[in-house]
Amino acid sequence: MALHPIAGPLLLALLLFAMFQGVFAWAEAPMQWLEGLVTAGQTAVTAALPDGLLRSLLVDGVLGGVGAVVVFLPQILILFFFILCLEQSGYMVRAAFLMDKLMASVGLNGRAFIPLISSFACAVPGIMATRTIDSPKDRLTTILIAPLMTCSARLPVYAVVIGAFIPATNVGIFGLQGLVLFGLYVAGVVGALVAAWALRHTVTKGPSPTFLMEMPKYQWPAPRDIGIGLYQRAKAFVARAGGIILLSTIALWALATWPKPPADWDRPALEYSYAGRIGLALEPIFRPIGFNKEIALALVPGMAAREVAVSALGTVYSLQGTDEDHAEGLIEKLRGQWELPTALAFLAWFVFAPQCISTLAVTRRETGGWAWPAFMFGYLFAAAYVAAGITYWTAKALL
Repeated sequence: MALHPIAGPLLLALLLFAMFQGVFAWAEAPMQWLEGLVTAGQTAVTAALPDGLLRSLLVDGVLGGVGAVVVFLPQILILFFFILCLEQSGYMVRAAFLMDKLMASVGLNGRAFIPLISSFACAVPGIMATRTIDSPKDRLTTILIAPLMTCSARLPVYAVVIGAFIPATNVGIFGLQGLVLFGLYVAGVVGALVAAWALRHTVTKGPSPTFLMEMPKYQWPAPRDIGIGLYQRAKAFVARAGGIILLSTIALWALATWPKPPADWDRPALEYSYAGRIGLALEPIFRPIGFNKEIALALVPGMAAREVAVSALGTVYSLQGTDEDHAEGLIEKLRGQWELPTALAFLAWFVFAPQCISTLAVTRRETGGWAWPAFMFGYLFAAAYVAAGITYWTAKALL
């Protein structure tokens, strides 16, 4: 059935659809629990420490920033659970065989499908997995489009914006939030296929070899292996949150705290800080696509890792609020700050956004220079800007 020309694609679409529904439906309770812990931590620190830099660092910087990302750990683990089950059951290779015809229509073959599916977890191992592709042109094309596959780092961004602006209602038997998430993943896949077709007819033009791959036998995923895989990914996510995300958040907090405004300053203190000035300088670039200075500022540390944009927004809006606002999560704060067209444009931006230093670094290592990473960054930035702009102005016109 998995390889049937009609039932096979329907089964694959059903599995992917169920995965994205589960990401929202199953994660709601543990996410609320984690968000409650973060809020309780902010409240406790606020009560225990006097007003000052240390309290601001812990409440607005560490808990407001890193906490805004950590609450999405359940959704990431659910996504990895599905991917691990598909890999260990032997279905993933069959999905690659099934997708060979579609991949051939854009100049690739089914062998490129497995690195691209791996990129749903993270583009870095996906790009490294392209070493199994024999054709240099096919391999380079797969590397260049791998960042368009929606990785787990985008999930916190999608989750916070969808949670803030998409009602938690049902369309028939399906959740609307899950449908929107599924649509964003589909948009990434369609974008990757379009980019592959364009690349294979221009800069990576050349013949594509015949697709041959051995079919593994079906087997039940081993619960122990699934558990170990989830533990390793949770550990890596927490280490990332305690490393690059924490450092980026603290750096942004410092930039958003100093210098202090003079006594006669009558606007928000953030605008006088270094971060505020950076945001104001970048705002004209992003204003045509509906982004404000807070979003423009969040995109800068988001270059380190996509999910850092969420922690950056958490820090910026925490610093703009009061102590009473800490009980209000980032989702509630965004509802009061953004228009719906801006939120939709932000989602469109992250479908294509090239914001991940690790991806650019591994691309440089796999391609042997900085020329292709620079090309990757340039075409993804242009695609993100155009997609966000079209989304923003279309939404403005319709809404």
